Amino acid sequence: MNWRSERIWIELITGSRTTSNFCWAFILFLGSLGFLLVGTSSYLGRTLISFVPYQQILFFPQGIVMSFYGIAGLFISSYLWCTICWNVGSGYDRFDRKEGIVCIFRWGFPGKNRRIFLRFLMKDIQSIKIEVKEGIYACRVLSMEIRGHRGIPLTRTDENLTPGEIEQKAVELADFLCVPIELK
Repeated sequence: MNWRSERIWIELITGSRTTSNFCWAFILFLGSLGFLLVGTSSYLGRTLISFVPYQQILFFPQGIVMSFYGIAGLFISSYLWCTICWNVGSGYDRFDRKEGIVCIFRWGFPGKNRRIFLRFLMKDIQSIKIEVKEGIYACRVLSMEIRGHRGIPLTRTDENLTPGEIEQKAVELADFLCVPIELK
């Protein structure tokens, strides 16, 4: 949900709670659990999964490798579930013409720097930049160039906006902030 008036523009940013992250975390959890169960059943000499008889898999080397892949997959799956629970990357962008301030807020990983809050004066914004990288994995990123700082990305790299959508978003934001657009 985004909100816009004559003086204020607030854009909510979706973090790691995306459908694709839920799907990958679930698939990875089930797959790694299966690998771990097959490796464990070959070690114990018992059938833990009915459709994979333990006699067909020797513990050394197949069972050890499958157990290793299962444990590694569970660690990666738990990492994904933690980022989903903490909603890493979510936040908002707030552009306020009345006060002349831009606020960018994002949630990070737990710890000292969990809350990422950046504040700039609107007069320090040099331009809105569109970065386009074409190829197999096309990437279009909208960022804001601030005087004396590096570019601050306003869209996620995996957002997959079409060229028309990113251009429309850049034009609206540049018009709202009264700054030029750069294409890189």
